[in-house]
Amino acid sequence: MESIIREILRDATITQNEIQYIREKLERITLKKGAFLLKVEEDVFDIHYVHSGCLRTYFLDHSGKEHTLQFAVKGWWISDYIALYGKERHKSVSYIECIKEATLYKISKNDFDDLCDKIPEVSRIYIQNLESAFAAFQRRILENLTLPAKERYINFVNTYPDIVQNVKNYHIASFLGITTESLSRVRREITKA
Repeated sequence: MESIIREILRDATITQNEIQYIREKLERITLKKGAFLLKVEEDVFDIHYVHSGCLRTYFLDHSGKEHTLQFAVKGWWISDYIALYGKERHKSVSYIECIKEATLYKISKNDFDDLCDKIPEVSRIYIQNLESAFAAFQRRILENLTLPAKERYINFVNTYPDIVQNVKNYHIASFLGITTESLSRVRREITKA
C-alpha cells in the first residue's frame, strides 16, 4: 500500500507515520467492466483515486440522451462533485460506470479533509490537482462552445491519448457533444488528410 500512497502523492515528502495514517483511511475497490461505482440519487460521501482501468461519469437528460462529463484513467480522481462539494445536494446527479476493469482507492470526504488538515502536503497536492481539473473543465467548455467538431476531436486525442484506446466511439461523441455519425465523419476527414 505504501507504493500506492506514494503514487497518489507523487512529488510529496511524507513521513512513515503519515503514510501509516493515510493507509488507515484508504479502501481498495475493484470494478469489472460495466459495473457502476455510482448511480443517480445515491448518497455521495467518497472520492476515488484510479490506480488502473478507465471510468466515465455521465448523466441522462430528460429525453434519455447520455452526456459524458468526465473520463478517469490511472492517476485521476473521480466522484460526483456536485453532490460531494455542493451545499444543497448530497445525492448523485450522475452515473459513474467502469468501462475498463479498474482498481480504485476510496477515501471519504471527511477522512480526506482530516488528512488535509493533518498533513499539509496532501492539501497542497490536492489543490494542484483541483486547479488542473478546473482549468481542463473550463477549456472543454470553451472548446465545445467555439470549436468545430474536428478540432474538438483532435484536441481530445492529443490531450487524452490513453483514453481514446479505452472508450467506445459513442462515449467520445457524447463527451465532445456531437453525434456518433459526426465523429465517424470527422475521423474519415482526418484519415484522408
